[in-house]
Amino acid sequence: MSNLADGVLKVVLPLIAVRHTQSPAMIAGLAFALTLPWLLFALPAGALVDRLDRRRVMLGANLVRAGLIGVLILAFAFDLGSIWLLYVVALGVGVTETLYDTSAQSILPGIVARDRLSRANGRLYAAELTANQFVGPPLGGLLMAAGAVLAISAPAAAWLLAVGALLLVRGSFRPVREEPSTLRADIAEGLRFLAGNRILRTLAGMTGLFNLATSATGAVFVLYAVGAGSAIGLSEPAFGMLLTSSAVGSLLGSFIAERVERVLGRARALALAVLGGIVLVGVPAVTTHPLLIGAGFALGGATTVIWNVIVVSLRQRITPDRLLGRMNSAYRLVAWGTMPLGAVLGGVLAELFGLRAVFAVMAVMMLALFVGMRVLTDRAIDAAERAVVSG
Repeated sequence: MSNLADGVLKVVLPLIAVRHTQSPAMIAGLAFALTLPWLLFALPAGALVDRLDRRRVMLGANLVRAGLIGVLILAFAFDLGSIWLLYVVALGVGVTETLYDTSAQSILPGIVARDRLSRANGRLYAAELTANQFVGPPLGGLLMAAGAVLAISAPAAAWLLAVGALLLVRGSFRPVREEPSTLRADIAEGLRFLAGNRILRTLAGMTGLFNLATSATGAVFVLYAVGAGSAIGLSEPAFGMLLTSSAVGSLLGSFIAERVERVLGRARALALAVLGGIVLVGVPAVTTHPLLIGAGFALGGATTVIWNVIVVSLRQRITPDRLLGRMNSAYRLVAWGTMPLGAVLGGVLAELFGLRAVFAVMAVMMLALFVGMRVLTDRAIDAAERAVVSG
């Protein structure tokens, strides 16, 4: 349910925003507000997740997110909506997302045996992506056609349903702490763990560059795609449908990730994912045909999930449970902290050189990811896992 809410929201918010402004920089500012908390709040979020019951953190985050959407609904009801209010709500949703996502990713090794994490993460991604990308975006587009208030109400309802589902989960998910420490010391320990592991810090840097590129293109894609005067010329419902093409690929990727990892090996599978990512961000630069863009999005969606399943499972295997929250937050500070920067970069590039240039520049930039593949060999990855077992 939480991922369904996210999927609806990522379509509804920019579609509401274009009713207030046609400025690429202002539209990109919405993505900036949603992702800025990963740059500012990721580290404290991870430290808190390693101190508190992770299930309860997820409960609280969903309740707050639903409340923020409630504020937005009231504003629309009294004709007080504005782009600035959208920024405030997006920022609040982003802060709670740091807590929810860090908790969700850290809780899984407490439920699933570590040698089955790749399969578990693949199935989890399948469920998440079905809701977040396959159902959410077209639903958001259809609801927008019926009215902004109805559309923005859907995420709040989904988050409340997710609260009900989490209440059914029993057990304690609070990590065991060996001795008391300060929040600052906890954050520092997580940063040291990430910085001291060559595999993890390389993956974090590569993911950060990938997210910079996808955030830049995603921030302005609605202007490139929606409206009679846009390059693609889609309606709002059609825009939501186009975004589901990446969901189709992502869903496929979640089911084949374990097999691809086994057949190709992790290093080659990650290199394949880099190629798919370049296609994902670059295809709108070479064509405006919706079917071709959709095909590129589908390929990129599949390879992105293959990357995520391999990388997330590896991180969970080589990190002690007591450090999972802090490692995940430190990792995401690097990997996701680039997203607000990408949103700003996308808006600036679009203002200066036009929308198509954003996709071309980001695709070229992503070629640098192949430098990181020199570190991510199968031998190095296996050695990192053996070090945990021997330790």
